[in-house]
This record gives sequence, structure tokens and C-alpha cells, in this order.
Amino acid sequence: MSTTAPRPAVVTDFSLTTGLSQTKEPLRRRITDMAGMYADQEATQRLIEGGVEDVLVYEFFNMGVPESSGEVAYGTSIVYPGKVGDEYFMTKGHFHSVLDTAEIYYCLRGRGLMMMENPEGDVQWEELTPGKAVYVPGRYAHRSINTSPDEPLITFFAFPGHAGHDYGTIESKGFRKIVVDRDGAPDVVDNPKWAQ
Repeated sequence: MSTTAPRPAVVTDFSLTTGLSQTKEPLRRRITDMAGMYADQEATQRLIEGGVEDVLVYEFFNMGVPESSGEVAYGTSIVYPGKVGDEYFMTKGHFHSVLDTAEIYYCLRGRGLMMMENPEGDVQWEELTPGKAVYVPGRYAHRSINTSPDEPLITFFAFPGHAGHDYGTIESKGFRKIVVDRDGAPDVVDNPKWAQ
């Protein structure tokens, strides 16, 4: 007979329309938090200096499940519409600290791309549209990119609780590819800032 104490269920709320939670606080990334992430640094600086307020690029809600093995972390991510130069608004992107852990994203609203890249240089991207789930394999850094001109990209995500996040590698090297607007349509091109 097990002597492990029973654990309570976790109940959280979030809107299927907005991705927002009424009970959890989001982590917000504004354009100043993303200053080094875009290829066009002059356009980034113009946006930072020209804005009346610090533009909100994205926010996400971690629903508070313990960060340990056997748990499933989950939440929602909202990437707002906008561009820096011709590059679409996006999340910073990350590897997992436990590199071999995977993640799944389910698109609730909007449209965009999931950019993925492993340390060996394989790059993949998949379209995100409502009702579509993208499974990000272990070993792949990943970033959500909003390609809609006027609608937020809202996803639900889940990953192993012990996976952790490595943002530093992407902050220092970037992704090999970026997504830019070419005549009103997304185009995946080489990142001129990518560092080997």
C-alpha cells in the first residue's frame, strides 16, 4: 500500500478566444525585451524610440504546475500582430534545458508559423492555424511567429514539467532562418545576423 499523500488536482482558467487567464499573471515581452532578436536593428530602434509606450510583442501564461519529472507544464501564448521592419512579431524562442524533451502547441486563434531548429542545423517550420497542433521534437529550439496583419496568434502549449528553458543560446546566436513579409505573404529567409 502506497504512503504517498494524495495531491490535489490543479484547476486553471483561460479563454479560448483571447488566451488570457483571469487568475494567473502573464509574463510579458515588450519590444525593449526583444531589442536584439530582430535582424533589422535600425527598425527595432525606430520602434523603441518612436513609440509612446513600450509595444507589447507577446505574453504567455504558465499555469503553475510543479517543474519536476512526471508533471506536465502547460499554458497559453499570445503573440500580437506587428512587424519590426519586414520581420513579423515573434517569441524569443528557446531550447529546453533538458534538450531531449519535446513540446506541443495547439493553435486556438490566428495564423503563424512555428520555427524549429536543432543544434546540428536542421531547420523546420510548420504553419499554425486554428485547430492545428504542432509537435516540436526534442532537441529543437522553437519560436512562434505571428503572420497575421491584424489578429493575435494564440496557442495552448504543454511540455514535461522538468524540461526547463534555455533562452540564452537563442539570444546569443539567433535562429538560422527568419520570417519576413514579402508582398503581404510570409517568406522564410536566411537570418543575416545568425552567429555560428
